[in-house]
Amino acid sequence: MRIATWNINSVRSRIDRVVAFLDRHDVDVLALQETKCRDDQFPGLELAGMGYEYAHLGLNQWNGVAILSRVGLDEVATVFADDQPAFGDPPVVEPRALGATCGGVRIWSLYVPNGREIGHLHYDYKLAWLERLQVAGAGWLADDPQAQIALVGDWNIAPEDDDVWDMAAFEGLTHVSEPERAAFRSFVDTGFADLVRPYTPGPGVYTYWDYQQLAFPKKRGMRIDFALGSPALQARVTDAFIDREERKGKGASDHAPVVVDLA
Repeated sequence: MRIATWNINSVRSRIDRVVAFLDRHDVDVLALQETKCRDDQFPGLELAGMGYEYAHLGLNQWNGVAILSRVGLDEVATVFADDQPAFGDPPVVEPRALGATCGGVRIWSLYVPNGREIGHLHYDYKLAWLERLQVAGAGWLADDPQAQIALVGDWNIAPEDDDVWDMAAFEGLTHVSEPERAAFRSFVDTGFADLVRPYTPGPGVYTYWDYQQLAFPKKRGMRIDFALGSPALQARVTDAFIDREERKGKGASDHAPVVVDLA
């Protein structure tokens, strides 16, 4: 079984790339983030024609998450906790998490809040969002230590210094602050592990490159897209890779897909 995660940065603009990616890599389950559309705008006809069921959660042109599966799509959930943090005025629970059981694996497509800048209300919102997700994840493993769970998506955190092209360039910025990194480590402490890093060690291995200042050709990237797996899922991983080629060409997303193979 092959699962993948990709911040697509507007699924309507890049549906052709999604279709080509699914076909080229023979993907069974694809989690998407930053779809940037309402549920009724999601371009599902092409996907259904390829044999994929899909679930999507989106409110407007911001955020949005989806799961595409050709191995079943059951128990779809749009929140991971009853008291999910909200943001804005009036407060809104943003479409940032979508869960479904696909081929026996509980998959969550996650678009972690950006944080904007340290000290901003959105930064506090980000940390609160991650804390509730971690509590939920710990509860899932406590209820069933053999549960097969994948937490995949755009985490908007670079947990190690090697995960950014130059730490000096990120001094005082989000994504690399200690509270954010501690939040990421809390998932590892709970029992979830990075499924991809053992197969794609750094430095210089990234999943995101800004559109500005020739960041991609200059290799000025960040590693912020991850697939974390429960202990039972970790035992099934046979390979993983980052499809850097998808960042190339006209109309590319600023993120590259992350792919995991399971026995």
